[in-house]
Amino acid sequence: MSGADGSPYAPHTDAETAAMLDAVGVADEEALFDIPDAVAFDGEFGIDARSERDIRDECSRLFGRNRDLTEFLGRGHYGHYVPSVVDHLSDRAEFLTSYTQYQPEISQGFLQALFEYQSMLVELTGLEVANCSMYDAATALGEAATLADRVRSTSGDVVLVPEQLREGKRAVLENYCAGADLTVESYPMDDGNADVDALAERADADAVMVYAENPTVRGCVEERLAAIGEVADDAGALFTLGSDVVSLAVLQEPASVGADVVVGEAGALGLPTAYGMGLGIFACSDDFIRQVPGRLVGASEDARGDRAFTLTLQTREQHIRKERATSNICTNQAWVALRAAIHAATLGPGGLVDLANDCVREAADLAERIDDVVGAAAPVHDRHHVREFAVHVDQPAAAVAEDLETRGFAVHVIGEHLLQVCVTDLNAGRADDLVAAVEEVI
Repeated sequence: MSGADGSPYAPHTDAETAAMLDAVGVADEEALFDIPDAVAFDGEFGIDARSERDIRDECSRLFGRNRDLTEFLGRGHYGHYVPSVVDHLSDRAEFLTSYTQYQPEISQGFLQALFEYQSMLVELTGLEVANCSMYDAATALGEAATLADRVRSTSGDVVLVPEQLREGKRAVLENYCAGADLTVESYPMDDGNADVDALAERADADAVMVYAENPTVRGCVEERLAAIGEVADDAGALFTLGSDVVSLAVLQEPASVGADVVVGEAGALGLPTAYGMGLGIFACSDDFIRQVPGRLVGASEDARGDRAFTLTLQTREQHIRKERATSNICTNQAWVALRAAIHAATLGPGGLVDLANDCVREAADLAERIDDVVGAAAPVHDRHHVREFAVHVDQPAAAVAEDLETRGFAVHVIGEHLLQVCVTDLNAGRADDLVAAVEEVI
């Protein structure tokens, strides 16, 4: 049915529209939106028409203003060499132009690849269920908190997180929790790891979820994961563990330390460093299979009895009644998950372990060399590290980082006298130059 204006996309009559506006107490549709005048559309884009060549020339000039920096940056965003086969296969038209795989009859290849991706996460985490459709680590963490609120019998409403949780990740979590009437609170850290004793004192009946990371935001390997899991269990809270697909190849299996849910980043495989674009991990025990947000690819049989794959248990609001939905997460990360699966399959189990071990070895080596520089001490935390570590500098950290930037290197400033350095296979070849620059600056 078309609307009063004849539009097939606006099926409501003027009377119906007026009735709905009256029900919510506003005079017109514009009153439903609060758009600041500074960003409101005034009818003009202010973009002059230009030829393709002119636009390409302008973009080249604009991109040419970017500084040519070697990034030793991490804190949740990691870049590893992506084999060319990942581009060649994932850029095939049947993958690149595919929409969500709603029709299994024409999507078996893509669905099988996603099933393999889920299976890899299951093997890495030791948990029984993994999905293939989370935006990034931060939204996966938010979904874990709302899942905890639904499944835990405790009357608690507090989500406990490490005090050194990355600011952006915490902001996303708080956004999720605000809608679920949950509160986010911090527990202390001790030399880069969780202060388990302090956590045990804080985690009482009001805790609905305890979150820990391995490695932590400063790259430290968390040494008492099982103890954290026991604290969560004693409090009746969900134990959620954050990690990434490469680190999971060598660190303790989450299931073995009592993790109920594993979240984090899978974009460390298959994607270049994007500082925004990601692929979230979400794995859990099969106790929560009907509470998993996003999409699951399941293995079934077709009419002939042959193995077939299909999207199943899609407990989001587009597919079931809104009041029964577990999530409103919509955008499908299937193509990014496909790239991660291809990258992981290309490495193979041994190659993935080797890459993870390199992340440990190269971080230890670079920290030792920076520690030899007078005026610098690394690593700050007396722990094993994956990829990254904190560095104490006698001079103001911001000034040191600025001087390093003029010499072509980017590092994080995390305190008045603290830097953070991340090394992977992509920038390890410039480690000598970074050490020389640190020595020159300090």
